Amino acid sequence: MRSKKLYKVTFLSQGKMLELYARQVSSSALWGFTEVADITFDHGTEGVVIDPTEERLREEFANTRVLHLPIQCIVRVEEVEKRGPLAIRDAASGEKVVMPFPVAPPRGGGK
Repeated sequence: MRSKKLYKVTFLSQGKMLELYARQVSSSALWGFTEVADITFDHGTEGVVIDPTEERLREEFANTRVLHLPIQCIVRVEEVEKRGPLAIRDAASGEKVVMPFPVAPPRGGGK
């Protein structure tokens, strides 16, 4: 039996190019939009290494049931065999945006 379809959706948002994986992609009931549903994230079953890009996207889309994307912002939709790493890229250059790990602010006062 073949597993559910998996799509890699690449789209522009606020000067960045985001890549997400979803189980459902279709035309939206809203004219000019594409519907992206059942967004999937890695559940960290392969180890304790945390991908800061994945964490940022998971936080941003945590409560999203269905994402309605304007067709003008969609770069590509691919049906894929398996999930790969997520990416946030600069829209102009296409280079990956490095997501730094959170760092505690320095202690003490420089007053």
